[in-house]
Amino acid sequence: MKIVYLGTPEIAVPPLQALHAAGHEIMLVVTRIDKKRGRGGALSPSPVKAAATELGLPVSHDPEDILVAADQGGAELGVVVAYGRMIRPPILEVIPMVNAHFSLLPRWRGAAPVERALLAGDRETGVCIMALEEGLDTGGVYGSVTTPITDEITAEELRGRLVDVAADLLVQTLHSPLAEWIDTAEPQHGETLYAAKFTKSDFEIDWAQPVEHVHRLIRVGGAWTTFRNKRLKILAADLFGGVLVPTSVQPEGKSPMDFTAWRNGAQPTVNELFGTL
Repeated sequence: MKIVYLGTPEIAVPPLQALHAAGHEIMLVVTRIDKKRGRGGALSPSPVKAAATELGLPVSHDPEDILVAADQGGAELGVVVAYGRMIRPPILEVIPMVNAHFSLLPRWRGAAPVERALLAGDRETGVCIMALEEGLDTGGVYGSVTTPITDEITAEELRGRLVDVAADLLVQTLHSPLAEWIDTAEPQHGETLYAAKFTKSDFEIDWAQPVEHVHRLIRVGGAWTTFRNKRLKILAADLFGGVLVPTSVQPEGKSPMDFTAWRNGAQPTVNELFGTL
């Protein structure tokens, strides 16, 4: 199949590689513009651009180039994985597009479905291959795969699992000729929830919350609290019988360290609590 691929971050790389390995002709890869990274401010390509270049695929930062790929190159389908921008209606009118979304739609439409599912205490999530349309993750679903959310899994680990699922499911979906399945998407059913993007304040630990909620926030990644007027990131923790035990922390301005090493150095008193000034 002749396809156009749209994606930007690292999680969009394995699906691109899988589609290429499956023999699809990837006529164009569209990704976000290069960003300044590091102290020197040098421009660095997105992970998808780097992977596409390695595969010898043409790359563009302008989604309007999809119109050329469809009109002059005969591209049949657009495949979107974490592209990071809305696709304009004129493009959707020219070429059908599918999106690999990391949730069980319509639950957790939006920007942070993996993190929101974990934080909410969902027992399962998955990947949906859906028809892309103008609304936010509102298109019909071609297929889905469900995976459990265990009590210890982190968002990073869960995301890695879902990336592999998405790559396999995309290859399976695109295995048949386009005409056999492109009009078969099933409308979404069930409760609609929106996975809003996280802000810095969302990651501040509220110690009044149930300990299970705090543990889930830590597993999402980026959780922080305060200690002696400074920020302290809680990078990892174990939960034993309703007691949360930090295992890895990062003091403000310092490198990550073992919690025991931090405690031995800080020597907190019995009256000093996290989250207080």
